[in-house]
Amino acid sequence: MRDSARARALAALQGLALGDALGMPTQSLSRERILADHGRISGLVAAGPRQQIAAGMPAGSVTDDTEQAVLLARLLIDGGGTVRPGVLAGELLAWERGMEARGSLDLLGPSTRAALQRLQDGMPPEEAGRFGATNGAAMRIAPVGIAVPVEPLGLFVDAVASVSALTHNTGLGIAGAAAVGAAVSAGIDGAETPEALDVAVAAAREGAHRGHWVAGGDIAARLEWAVPYLLELDVDAQDDALAEVIGTSVAAQESVVAALALVGVAVAAGDPAQPDRDAAWETLCRAASLGGDTDTIASMAGAVLGATGAADWPRTALDTVRRVNALDLEPLVDGLLELRRRRG
Repeated sequence: MRDSARARALAALQGLALGDALGMPTQSLSRERILADHGRISGLVAAGPRQQIAAGMPAGSVTDDTEQAVLLARLLIDGGGTVRPGVLAGELLAWERGMEARGSLDLLGPSTRAALQRLQDGMPPEEAGRFGATNGAAMRIAPVGIAVPVEPLGLFVDAVASVSALTHNTGLGIAGAAAVGAAVSAGIDGAETPEALDVAVAAAREGAHRGHWVAGGDIAARLEWAVPYLLELDVDAQDDALAEVIGTSVAAQESVVAALALVGVAVAAGDPAQPDRDAAWETLCRAASLGGDTDTIASMAGAVLGATGAADWPRTALDTVRRVNALDLEPLVDGLLELRRRRG
């Protein structure tokens, strides 16, 4: 079981990085521009001529999704499972300064940037993230899913809220992060993908009661609706619905639902006990082609597919992402699983 948990934890972080790299060249572009510049994404490609956020980045480059997840993983390990708000704030600001020094426009997201500015202006940490309803907490939450058992669910959502509230202290922000993190955590304990998605719904429902209220569609309700809705459509119509009905923006109630709905559709037709692992890679490529916040949607989907044993990631793609980004995930996995063992 321990070997299985490690394999799934590693596959989760690998899937996060692969999805991020697949979506790097297409992030913030429309579907039409993606098709014009790249065609339908089927593998790692470099940033195209109209990619401004990641301009000039080579194929396999990751973005803020992977880099902030790695940052959070290191803080969890260094802090023995606890991340102090001031430390997280300092590390996020240092990360952005490093990105600026490299000439990147891939900087802090809108909720995180606004929360850190409020913190610098003297607002208490528990109030700084009171308007953060985007997907920034969800995109970096996978390490918490690896480090913290999902049961009891209330304590798990407490752990999610504790690392999310600084920047995303809203029911929507925490619900989105709880959904992704819970699906990962359930997978580490051996859950197959459909069961993990059920746990994600329960966690989103619990997370919606944390933090400050902001207007927006309920994430748990939208998750329960999305997969049956998509399965009534053919593939092209599904993509239309993902982009135009569910939505692919940075809003948590759009992008988190889109990512987990893609996961649900990917495994719905197969045998959960013997998943089609090629379908996992195809799902990340599909996410990268949708338009909008493609890198984050693909990275969240990749984390869940990896954690639930539904993926056998292509070795060549993994080697490329590791080399291009000097990414060493194994020590992080071991440190996070040690935190999980202590909690058990």
